[in-house]
Amino acid sequence: MEGFLNLIMANLPTVLCLVVGIGLLILEVFLPGFGLPGISGVVLMIASVALVWVNYGAVAGLVVAVCALALAGLAITASLRSASKGKLSNSALVLPDVGMNGMDATAEMNELIGKTGETDSVLRPAGIVEFDGVRLNVVSEGGYIEKGAKVRVEKIEGNRIVVRKVK
Repeated sequence: MEGFLNLIMANLPTVLCLVVGIGLLILEVFLPGFGLPGISGVVLMIASVALVWVNYGAVAGLVVAVCALALAGLAITASLRSASKGKLSNSALVLPDVGMNGMDATAEMNELIGKTGETDSVLRPAGIVEFDGVRLNVVSEGGYIEKGAKVRVEKIEGNRIVVRKVK
């Protein structure tokens, strides 16, 4: 056990780079786009592999690279699964599916079926439509719809509002 602790302490910068890098990649999964946490996570993982490569040789570096990629994949998969079905899905970190006034969002969205609105942007097939002064993200059923066109809500698929151009 003491030998293992000495090994960890001797390679603490490498271990920290790897752990923090994987943590930043997990954080990036839950943020929109690919930004600073994702780039920093990748750089830290590369740094951990480079430290092992320099200190212990190419074979050890390749082994750590494969292990780092496998660990990152497993950690991201586990966190996504937990966010959708596990304990994380019931935590305050994941927003519940409720509307602004506390009503169930799916019931509120079902009231939109049949309503007409005007496109605020081009739908290719996604875009923004204004319904009675409220702007919502929608998806067109048939593809491209120009800005300023009249559309009607055809159906609700989960959190997607599907519209069709009114002729």
